[in-house]
Amino acid sequence: MIEQRTGVERRRFKGSWMMKGQRRPGNGFDLSEAPSHLIRRCQQFYGDLYAREAGGKELTKQQFTLLCALEQNDGASQTALVEITGIDRSTLAEMVRRMLEKGLLSRERTEEDQRANAVAISPSGRKALRGARNAADRAERALLEALPQPERQKFVKALSQIAQAAEQLNGDAARPVRRNVRRRKIGG
Repeated sequence: MIEQRTGVERRRFKGSWMMKGQRRPGNGFDLSEAPSHLIRRCQQFYGDLYAREAGGKELTKQQFTLLCALEQNDGASQTALVEITGIDRSTLAEMVRRMLEKGLLSRERTEEDQRANAVAISPSGRKALRGARNAADRAERALLEALPQPERQKFVKALSQIAQAAEQLNGDAARPVRRNVRRRKIGG
């Protein structure tokens, strides 16, 4: 028996209700219903579409993401770019190094903090970004074609809500945890 209430599908399994994708008795887990697995598969599908559209001549997906972030945040520090893009620190540092060698970026120490690097897009980086944007647009259209037209905007909105939840979680993780500590009077 299947029931839909408040947009969540649940199944009756041996007298109890289970959400789709939930573990079943015997530790079974249906990947075809697991949101984490499905998101990963969608990401792989988009990567394949982007690679096909870019034809291997243009930027990688992550390079494209970095240049898009810099387009709106030119001169951002590498630390800020990690936060904006979600690309891990070591991967981003290596990407910046390679993109500097290719002439796609420029980098200089910030005046405020001589340990921090301000990264900017070079003119050839802007040109590469324009070309890659066309490939990314075609790949995103192809990705969304798997959904009926009325569902596409809802899907993008749902993804945005999940991404915002991740940002909030990461923002909360960056704040120090305050614990209430009872102080006890000594000697009195």
